[in-house]
Amino acid sequence: MKYGFIIDNRKCIGCHACTTACKSEHQVPVGVNRTWVKQVEKGTFPDTRRLFSVLRCNHCTDAPCVEICPVEALHYREDGIVDFDKDRCIGCKSCMQACPYDALYIDPENHTAAKCNYCAHRIDVGLEPACVNVCPEHAIISGDMENPETEIAQLLARQPVKVRKPEKATSPNLFYIDADDASLVPTATDRGHVTLWGSQALGVGHYAKEAEKMAFTNTDVIAELVNLNGGFEANGKKVKAPKSAEVLVEMPKRVYDGPDKGILWGWEVPAYVWTKAISAGIFLVPFLLSFFTGQSMIETVFWPTIAIGLFFLLMTGLFLIKDLDRPDRFAYVLLRPHWRSWLVKGGYSITAYGGLLTLLAVSYFFGWTVVFDVLFWITGFVSIMVAVYTAFLFAQAKGRDFWQSPALAVHMLVHSLMAGSATFLILDLFMPWKDTGFFMTGHSLLVFLLAITLLVNLFTMLVELTMTHPTKDAKLVVKMITKGRYRNLFWAGVLLIGNILPFVLILLSGNTGVEMQSVVLSIAALMVLVGIYFTERIWVEAPQRIPLS
Repeated sequence: MKYGFIIDNRKCIGCHACTTACKSEHQVPVGVNRTWVKQVEKGTFPDTRRLFSVLRCNHCTDAPCVEICPVEALHYREDGIVDFDKDRCIGCKSCMQACPYDALYIDPENHTAAKCNYCAHRIDVGLEPACVNVCPEHAIISGDMENPETEIAQLLARQPVKVRKPEKATSPNLFYIDADDASLVPTATDRGHVTLWGSQALGVGHYAKEAEKMAFTNTDVIAELVNLNGGFEANGKKVKAPKSAEVLVEMPKRVYDGPDKGILWGWEVPAYVWTKAISAGIFLVPFLLSFFTGQSMIETVFWPTIAIGLFFLLMTGLFLIKDLDRPDRFAYVLLRPHWRSWLVKGGYSITAYGGLLTLLAVSYFFGWTVVFDVLFWITGFVSIMVAVYTAFLFAQAKGRDFWQSPALAVHMLVHSLMAGSATFLILDLFMPWKDTGFFMTGHSLLVFLLAITLLVNLFTMLVELTMTHPTKDAKLVVKMITKGRYRNLFWAGVLLIGNILPFVLILLSGNTGVEMQSVVLSIAALMVLVGIYFTERIWVEAPQRIPLS
């Protein structure tokens, strides 16, 4: 048994009865939708066409939202329906990043994820979903696709159908008859202009306040349309009021759509990736230096390493909890884990890393040499896991094509090494250890490591921006980073301040005196840390600006 939907676009009249019935059945608040109708106008006046597409959860056979959910709030039923349990949800929004179809939202009343669940409570008592019952044209067909006697199975056998984003390999169970890519492909139309119901002042999570600022009421739009300049402001841009014959242009445009969910993972996520890189790198750097030099960490190096590692690890945890829409349930990640989710693996890695750093401090203080040596190696490998696990978490977010880069793990590891080296060079201003032997005279190994990782980082970014991501969505992100809204932050903040100038300062530091060398290297190190944060902010935020529906 496997339930699915067919949307027959030959019959759909865009009446929105399905949306209304869904809201009534599940008490869905204004501003968010489980089912909604997207309207696209296509053609050149007077030869035009209006397209209607009913959008909702695709109840995928291989649903990425189920895979990434850290607490199994999303799960498969035996009949193939992808259902959810709001009592387990922690509001991490990972499922929203993983879903390629923009089907999930955060309920603004209980702050947990929600979506179409096929009206499972109705299915259990032998009824059809509410949207199917209310559709006046019988444009929505539901049923068991594996039963050849059902209408849906017969339509699938006889009619050519399309699915949204088949390249995602999710095996969606929502099919369209007489579908048009202008309506099904999100990037085929521009979302930048005002649409009916598309500017309701009710965002999700941390985007809610930003949505309130960006909102347009009908009164606002009408007032702007009749201003003296003959246009209006939309999303901060001046839009000229079109003439009657210019309303429909060659490029399809949206005229009716649901509200934009905005940036789901806000500033907390790049902040936590940044603090995590410092926490992992501050131990990883001396660990690697000990491995290659055969020297043990001395006391003046060890205690700052433990203190800084634990402090930034604590900050990492706080940022992670701050990003949750249900922070009161953060412990569910550890107590109700879904082990296929990299959010769970990362949570346990962070917890283990904090415990190992603490045990290292205890064993060092009491002189337990054998225990310390064993823990030192274990902690080194766990620090690598802490550094790179976010890359695999982002890879599970299949809705964001730019995050699917195989170079992302290298990106995270290199940033940790850069952050660790930079932190030690900054600390050298206050706690000089360059003549202690561990970092060698003139701390040449640290400087060398930072210089090499800067070069590797530049090459990694080159790979991420030019040599991968064959999809249109990923290319749009690259264009946004290099030529669009993030171009100034990328070229000036990431490349110039965060990579090129520090490398130049490292080269010049060899021609300065001993005291001035420390100052120059500390400035370079500080710029590196700033550049890492800028990079993470862009890498996290830019892909989220690509529409998924």
